[in-house]
Amino acid sequence: MIVVTGAAGFIGSCLVSKLNSEGFNHIIVVDKFDNEEKNKNLEGKRILESIDRDDFFTWLDTVGEKVEFIFHLGARTDTAEFDKDLLSKMNTEYTKQIWEKCIQYQIPLVYASSAATYGLGEYGYDDNQENIPNLIPLNPYGESKNDFDKWAITQEQQPFFWAGLKFFNVYGPNEYHKGRMASVIMHAFNQIDKTGAMKLFRSHNPEFKDGEQMRDFVYVKDVVDVCYFLMHHRKDSAIYNLGSGKARTFLDLVKATFKAMDKKEDISFIDTPADIRDKYQYFTEANMAKLKSIGFTQEFTSLEDGVEDYVKNYLSSHSYY
Repeated sequence: MIVVTGAAGFIGSCLVSKLNSEGFNHIIVVDKFDNEEKNKNLEGKRILESIDRDDFFTWLDTVGEKVEFIFHLGARTDTAEFDKDLLSKMNTEYTKQIWEKCIQYQIPLVYASSAATYGLGEYGYDDNQENIPNLIPLNPYGESKNDFDKWAITQEQQPFFWAGLKFFNVYGPNEYHKGRMASVIMHAFNQIDKTGAMKLFRSHNPEFKDGEQMRDFVYVKDVVDVCYFLMHHRKDSAIYNLGSGKARTFLDLVKATFKAMDKKEDISFIDTPADIRDKYQYFTEANMAKLKSIGFTQEFTSLEDGVEDYVKNYLSSHSYY
């Protein structure tokens, strides 16, 4: 049995699809299952059992020895959430409980960290674990993720294999339910589809021209390929970056979206809202050397190819992966 927490969510449901495609059908999906729009992500997938996240540990205590692997992708992921107690409970403490159960039942673990832990990138974007205690996340969500990373690397007792993945800007199918938190590509598609044009945030940093703010955009299909690789690798426990390794501009992204939609470019700029302006990241790029050093040699999908696949095969028909 393979457990996927957050399984009805964006990355979780894509991972279930990947596992099914590789012949793994004894999947235990863990989530709240109280959002009908989100639950559509799991329709048609081969699943052994669905467990409410509040019942997960009780369930695990009855079948722990039979679980082969846990992917812990469930979290409170709203970067605008400011209830620190809620984030600590959902993101930090819940993950500690999973860690301890993985030790008890000798289950390997892959869990979701986040590039939000890097803050403004004062220490760069290297997944060097010595830097983790120094990082300054920009919001309580990033703090809750970094708090767990800091805890994990100091533990004397660890699962026999574990990996934390610092997801950068993941985009791709199965994020219809995410609303404001969906990827810029999905927002661009919807805006272009509705108005024929796209508005981007103006740059308020003299080092960057309008629209040339840069992010590391990574296609969700690459993300689940890395998860699948680690499920078989099961050594070199550590925290790893998971981006494409190549920063691209928002202009690149939007131009690729116009092209994939076969529409004429019409891009304008609006001021970045004042309340987020001082916390706005102008550049992120994952150093991917560490993951490559343990044998992940697959090339990451280019932004243009990823956007084309996403737009043509999913967004334009509201299809699921």
